[in-house]
Amino acid sequence: MSGKVYRDAAAALAGVTFDGMTVMAGGFGLSGNPENLITALKDSGARDLTVISNNCGADGFGLWVLLNAGQIKKMISSYVGENKLFEQLYLSGQLELELNPQGTLAERIRAGGAGIPAFYTRTGVGTVVAQGKPTEIFEGETYLRETWLRADLAIVKAWKGDSEGNLVYRKTARNFNPNMATAAKITIAEVEELVPDGALEPDSIHTPGIFVSRTFQGSAYEKRIEHRTVRPRTPAGA
Repeated sequence: MSGKVYRDAAAALAGVTFDGMTVMAGGFGLSGNPENLITALKDSGARDLTVISNNCGADGFGLWVLLNAGQIKKMISSYVGENKLFEQLYLSGQLELELNPQGTLAERIRAGGAGIPAFYTRTGVGTVVAQGKPTEIFEGETYLRETWLRADLAIVKAWKGDSEGNLVYRKTARNFNPNMATAAKITIAEVEELVPDGALEPDSIHTPGIFVSRTFQGSAYEKRIEHRTVRPRTPAGA
């Protein structure tokens, strides 16, 4: 273990977790989830977590393991489907939820990383999303003021990385990961492949190492695939 490179997820998380912390977790559905770090965060025993993520995993996978362990107090999310446990905990009052339109969630995270405390958007005007939030008129249209999101810890997953923390994501696994890496006090990245310094083409780097505090090579990725289901077509003329 030297510099930013750590032995595994548990070693990378050592000394940075605490009860009541706010955590950003990359991923979208089953793609780009920091699987090793989520398991290590569960094993750390940290509780009363506020978790910022597009969704809270699927049944038995991803952030679901933290939810199942009773470690999450509040979710700041965009999508809550395909997770029966999430539904049960929210409807029973055991889980707080701050629901965001997906683009708004992404922009709030980006704003946090860019040092922009607030911005205006038309998304959500006139809906429950706007309750309690200031609005202003610009060129005859009503806009809603949204605030940045920042975290104590961001856990992200990349395809390749080097010892300086430079990261490259693969295809849709890029999703929320790059923005979250910029918006936390400490960012820990797990990578599928830890490559020698200089092996990454500079123009191909998605997250510069300046944003990454610790990194390690992960293992045993499940590579789950979401299956689309459709109803049978009704024969023409039937």
